[in-house]
Amino acid sequence: MNFDLSFYRGKKVLVTGHTGFKGTWLCRELLQAGAEVIGYALEPPTEPSIFALTGTAKEMESIIGDVRDVTQVHETFRRVKPDIVIHMAAQPLVRESYKDPIWTYETNVIGTVNALECAKQAPSVRSFVNVTTDKVYRNPESGVPMVETDVLDGFDPYSNSKSCSELVTATYVRSFFSYPGEGGSEDPFYGHYRKEGFPISVSTVRAGNVIGGGDFALDRIIPDCVRAALSGGEIVLRNPASVRPYQHVLEPLNVYLKLAALQYEDPSYAGSYNVGPDDGDCFTTRELAGLFCDSWNGLNPGKESVTIVEASDGGPHEAGLLRLNCDKLKEKLGWKPVWTMAQTMEKIAEWTLVYRDGGDVAAETDRQIREFLKGE
Repeated sequence: MNFDLSFYRGKKVLVTGHTGFKGTWLCRELLQAGAEVIGYALEPPTEPSIFALTGTAKEMESIIGDVRDVTQVHETFRRVKPDIVIHMAAQPLVRESYKDPIWTYETNVIGTVNALECAKQAPSVRSFVNVTTDKVYRNPESGVPMVETDVLDGFDPYSNSKSCSELVTATYVRSFFSYPGEGGSEDPFYGHYRKEGFPISVSTVRAGNVIGGGDFALDRIIPDCVRAALSGGEIVLRNPASVRPYQHVLEPLNVYLKLAALQYEDPSYAGSYNVGPDDGDCFTTRELAGLFCDSWNGLNPGKESVTIVEASDGGPHEAGLLRLNCDKLKEKLGWKPVWTMAQTMEKIAEWTLVYRDGGDVAAETDRQIREFLKGE
């Protein structure tokens, strides 16, 4: 994507959800770029957590708070005076959303309202990126890749709450951040001209399933693979034939960063974007687990191999087929994926070995970021 992160040197960047898996990787990349990073989130959602293991809290301002608490969110914006906001705070799990839909909607919808309202009242903010998901669409599972103009109507409470977050963002853009009907934007949600008094460019990014070293979440395929590898157990696949747009976590993170920087200077870049792998790197869960096993077993010669078993647990509905069309992102931002899925699995296995052996996972995380930025 040929993006120079030096843009971020000295910029104040507020990251909500910074204690999570994606948030930690993003904060470490921003720290490498020389940004002044401020995070706002709940305590890390897993134990262990990549946020704690990397000691990232020592290198930035880490604010522990609930995005549903508008008073604390507003005070954070008022005091910090961020230039750029990347909103990632969320309840991110489909199965958890079935168990607790109220918490899911409060966090993912009201949390977005709070972040946008506080940005609206913060004169310092010039660029805002709302991170949603590929699951925001009404998905007929036809195999046709979803495009940004498809209907937003996620099936389950998590997916639907993210659809609502998209609609909330579009309403704030139309109502407060742009002149309706001006600018000639091809995107019906977003205008090109920023309203006087509210010089904020706002985008949403709909990312596919992200994977990478340091994800310890439950009910996710790669963390399940890692736990099996570390314990010597079996990888159990509950939906082995499901197809998802899996990608290394750094792929969408670099889209967020490039987009936030471009629209900071030129609001014509603001809009909604899909980001996912090329068609050749869309795999079934079974194939993905197989690639992990190949990488892990190759790095552990002579050790007992990790094996796979298939066993549905009769859980709630999850989409079996999902693909994304990323042509808009490629055309407007000149984007293309950096790592193949085989490379991604190698990176995950390498990170996991450092963790298993008690090594410096912060250094390993930073090394992988540098390699990614060089396209290695």
